[in-house]
Order: sequence, then structure tokens, then C-alpha cells
Amino acid sequence: MTTRLPDPALVVLVGAAGSGKSTWAAARYRAEEVVSSDTLRGIVGSGPHDLDASDDAFALLERIVDARLGRGLTTVVDTLGLDDARRSRWLAAARSAGLPAVAVVHDTPAPECRRRNAARERPVPAPALAGQLKRVPVVRRSLETEGWDVVHVVSRDEPRVPEDAARRVVGHTPRGSEEGRRSSQGLRIVLQVSRFPWGEDPTAWLTGIARAADDAGLAGIALMDHLVQIPQVGRAWDPIPEPWVTLGMLAGLGTGLDLGTLVTPVSFRPAGIIAKHAATLDVLSGGRAFVGLGAGWWDREHAGFGIPFPPARERVDAVEAAVETMRALWGSGTKAYAGERVSLPETTSYPRPAHDIPVIVGGSGDRMLRIGARLGDAVNVRTELVDKAMQAVSGTDVKVTVLDLPVIGRDRDDAWARVERLRGRTAAAAYARRTHAGTPAAQRDRYGALADRGVDTVFVALADLDGPEDVGRLAPLAR
Repeated sequence: MTTRLPDPALVVLVGAAGSGKSTWAAARYRAEEVVSSDTLRGIVGSGPHDLDASDDAFALLERIVDARLGRGLTTVVDTLGLDDARRSRWLAAARSAGLPAVAVVHDTPAPECRRRNAARERPVPAPALAGQLKRVPVVRRSLETEGWDVVHVVSRDEPRVPEDAARRVVGHTPRGSEEGRRSSQGLRIVLQVSRFPWGEDPTAWLTGIARAADDAGLAGIALMDHLVQIPQVGRAWDPIPEPWVTLGMLAGLGTGLDLGTLVTPVSFRPAGIIAKHAATLDVLSGGRAFVGLGAGWWDREHAGFGIPFPPARERVDAVEAAVETMRALWGSGTKAYAGERVSLPETTSYPRPAHDIPVIVGGSGDRMLRIGARLGDAVNVRTELVDKAMQAVSGTDVKVTVLDLPVIGRDRDDAWARVERLRGRTAAAAYARRTHAGTPAAQRDRYGALADRGVDTVFVALADLDGPEDVGRLAPLAR
């Protein structure tokens, strides 16, 4: 299994000429992240083998390393890595920047290094290479006591590109199993759609998104429920469709996707109307509806549509009452209902749902989590609050789901290009860290850790979901 190195980090390559350091780095990191002494000799001198330019090249290398680490950016130092003083300086710079420090040792057998060196246009002189080969095992032992966070020794059979398998499946993946549509990690991956850049043909755009999600093996689609596009996602005049009408259209496509909202605010939808929406969708979709329920938080959309915006405590009270109301209206018969918070003279609501509709309570406050644990089927939180949610539902059958807003690229270069497009005025390293920017393989590692902590479903929202082709980036997560 390939070791997953920390990222962002300082990565210092250690090995003799011909040991494969540059090839290893080029297969795993963006060209801009690799600081190579040979490359810099070619910039400040006549070429990468111009030893007379070494002092200038290393002076420039040190400035680049300091600048990148100071911005919190992954920095791969591609030199021999055999100089104790330089390694010590780079390690101190990483510590000062608050980044983990990794030494990657290429302990390639001497005959192979000599063979590769001999094939070069400008081979390293044999005595110099012999000295390097003799020095590598000494440095390898020293690394264990120098304070590196990770010392990774490259194995001879280590795959050249860890993300190859993930990259091959992006774009088209066979539909997942209809039985729960869970990944090999045991997770359900649901696409949460919060922005709708549908151009002149909304129906075609929505249909394309749904079919792409189905082809990728995702478990479902969730639509954000707002009256005005929220500032965290886009501009106020960007389209934000009424979700239950839109989900009704998607129900007719014949996919295997679960369909619902994440989340519907009780502050502008009466509980009985939500129950009617969801029951109708469940019937039309053949039992694939779910309801995400929240208290509502944005006063602007209430004021703009002439809807009262009660204080927070009243809105949370309404969530508790809403779950109770929906359960009553979805039950059998038409009898009166008298519950803890709700009394109804009758429960005549047809059509009845085709199955028990899951209610996902969204909110990170203590009381919202208690409501979800007592009345809901799941609680939905951001990834950083998983432990808090797990504690709240402990001892119950209530599941924990998360909303994740990652930047996912087809490969490392693509992920970073997306960071640059999306970050606005936020520092690149900070934005990448906040959005867990990376490849599908990196996201699978994160999601595997969430599954190990008990998470059942990940709702994934992409800030750059422009069309159906973008959904393909999620396919490896659902495999």
C-alpha cells in the first residue's frame, strides 16, 4: 500500500544521482511545487550541469523554499539531500512555518544508479557517484534522530503515480449497486447541488447532472432550499430553483438516485406542507425521497418574500414540532393526533409515502443535535463536528451524515488550478487547506477516516459544479 504523505508539507528528497528522485517527484507533485537545484542551475547558468552556477542556484533555492513555506505551500526540495547543514536549515524553516517535514529516501541499489547515470547525456563522474552512494545509508540512519515527522523510504515496487487508478475512472464509471449504493468504504455519497449555472436550458442541465450522478454510482442528489442564492455560493441574482418542484422533475428520469433537500427551513415552510411535498415526491420516485430539515438562518430571504423571521429559539422549537407533524401525517389512518408539541384534528394526507421517509436534521447546535437524536433518522453536520454528533446520537439508531465542500481535481495539477480559480482573495494554501483540495484518491482517504468514525453518508457539494462533466470527478468516491 502506498504511504500517504502529509500535504501541505516540506518534502526533502534524499538519494544519489540516478536514484529516481526527480522522476518520483514529477509523478506525485505539480511542477511548481518541486524546487530542483539542477533546474535552477539551468536558469542562472548555462544548463542543469553547470557546476560553476551551483552557488547561485542554491542561494535561489533557499529563497524559494523560504517563500513557499512561509505561504504554507507544499515544497519538494529536489537535491541530493545529503548535506546535513542544508537539511537542518530546511527542517527549521518547516517548523517555523508550522508545516510537517518529510524526508523521502531513495535507497536505490548502486548498480541501478550507475546504469542510469551512465545513460545520461552528462553523467556524474564515477568517484563522485561512489561517494554519494556511500553517503546515502549514513544519512538514512541520521534522519531517524533529526526530528522529521515522516521518514519514507521508497520501495522498489512503489507505484509510480498513486492516483492512476482514480484518474482512469474519472469521466465514466459503471452504475453502483442499487442495494444501498455504498462505496467500498461503506459510505453513501450524495451530490448536494447548491448552484445552478444552467444557461438557456435549465431542464437539460438538471437532467444531465442527474444522469451523470446516476452513472457515477452516487447514492442520491440533494438540493439546497433557499429563496435567494446565498452569498457563500454565488450572487443574489443567480438562479436558485424551488427544490421540491425541481425534485419532482428529477423523479421522472428513472434513475436510482435518492432525492431530497439539504436542508428545508421550517422558518418559511409549514411542517404540513413539507410533509405533503415529501410524500408526493416519495410516491413519484418509487420510495426514494428524504427530507433534510433545518431551522432557517438567513433573514434577508424572509424579509424579501414577506415572511416573518422568528427568533432562533422559536425556529428551533418549530423544527421539533415539524418532525412530529410530518411523522403524524405520514402515518396510517385519518385519526386525530395529540402529541408532545403538536395536536391535529385529523391526519388525512394522501398519497401516503411509498416508504418510511428519512428525516435528516441539519444543525450543529446542541439542541438541534438532541432533536435529531430523539426524533430524526440522521443528523447532518460539517466534517469538523463529527465527534460531537457521534456523541449526541450515542446509544440510538440515528445516523450521522456530513456536508463536505471539497475541491476535487482530476489530478494534482487540476486540483491546484481549481484552487487558484476559486480562492478569490484568500491565500491559496489557506483555501486549499479549508477545502481539503486534492485528488479523488486523497478524498477517499479522508472519507475512509470518516467511515471509521461512524459516518454513514457524505453529502458532497462542489463549488465549481458547472455541468454534468464535473460530476465524473466524484465517481472514484462512490466505487
